[in-house]
Amino acid sequence: MAGTSDHLGRPVVAVTGIGIVTSLGVGKSDNWQALTSGRSGIREIGRFPTEHLNTKIAGTIEFMRSSGMGASPLTYELAETAALEAVAQSGLDDRDFGGPLFLAAPPVELGWPRRIKLYSSSGEAEGYQRLFAAARGLNTRDAFEETQFAAVGSWLSERLGTRGVPITLSTACASGATAIQLGVEAIRRGECERALSIGADGSATEEALIRFSLLSALSTQNERPEKASKPFSRDRDGFVLAEGAAALVLESLDAAKARGAEILGILAGCGERADDFHRTRSKPDGSPAIAAVRAALADAGVGEDGIDYVNAHGTSTPENDKMEHLSLSTVFGERMKKIPISSNKSMIGHTLSAAGAVEAAFSLMTMREGVIPPTINYDNPDPAIDLDVVPNVKRSADVRAVLSNSFGFGGQNTCLVMAREPV
Repeated sequence: MAGTSDHLGRPVVAVTGIGIVTSLGVGKSDNWQALTSGRSGIREIGRFPTEHLNTKIAGTIEFMRSSGMGASPLTYELAETAALEAVAQSGLDDRDFGGPLFLAAPPVELGWPRRIKLYSSSGEAEGYQRLFAAARGLNTRDAFEETQFAAVGSWLSERLGTRGVPITLSTACASGATAIQLGVEAIRRGECERALSIGADGSATEEALIRFSLLSALSTQNERPEKASKPFSRDRDGFVLAEGAAALVLESLDAAKARGAEILGILAGCGERADDFHRTRSKPDGSPAIAAVRAALADAGVGEDGIDYVNAHGTSTPENDKMEHLSLSTVFGERMKKIPISSNKSMIGHTLSAAGAVEAAFSLMTMREGVIPPTINYDNPDPAIDLDVVPNVKRSADVRAVLSNSFGFGGQNTCLVMAREPV
């Protein structure tokens, strides 16, 4: 049937539901209004003491019921909230979704409140030996599930009635995009007619803040939190840790049209490449990122002239922004200077496991609304990064296709091409 297969004869994958939660608020409407107004969700951390930390700011979500209960409960609530909004928009049943679940989630570990409580429950030994002794005496389901990486996915699957074993994945900062890619590929292979892809992360903890600080990856511009994240600027000094979630309901275009669903956009192409250069740094020549961008374009069946806007990874770290510029200018050549580009992270911070999904959701809304969100704090451009950064104020534009980049620690590179209509 014409229009239902892509250039490689695979089912066209449509988006029929979107759900978002970030530090800007709950739901698409509040997030989009704040994002296009150039409002920042980054603030001083109130969840735990920061007196002895170099970085005291983050895009934490402190307005949810589980905000003070630890990373796993908050990640679940964020994922569930985004999923329910997306499924409701799609018109499907949120108790019997009927397709597989692909969840991007942060690594699991006990938070300090749980560790302290556990430590105080035992009188044996000291230090970690005491912690281990107390842990050996635990025999509760809650304690077991809190330490299982796949627990959040299992809870979501039970709540939403997804099919099969839920897949939980972690590919660092590319995780949210990878979850979408897995959903796209499952539909293309004919394994299902619909899939639910979610990226969620509620792990802005003391531990995470300290670890990223030791890598010199975080901004220390604490005086004005809303000004700290400044992608592509000369005075950028690191990313801002954040929390959030986004969910996409993916369906084959045939199935979506058959039930009369509204088509919100098309997942046209996915590209991924691994980088074995370093645990955190990117390969200096940018070749894996370049290959990921090219793979996404090829998978979508579009050339370098087929992209109207780039939703940048745009972390605001000195090295990553430079590498992203290198990869894009290599692929698109001189045309890259004229393709609008912006970074949502300038306002919401870096949501880690959720970032790729959150930015895909905003990319789809950019095409639907004809508005490109700005990169705020772009007051001092880096002269070595020659890009058409949409600065500080939103821009109206006719956007038919978007490239969304996710370049993660450990060489995890995933790029998505989204379109308003089938390519």
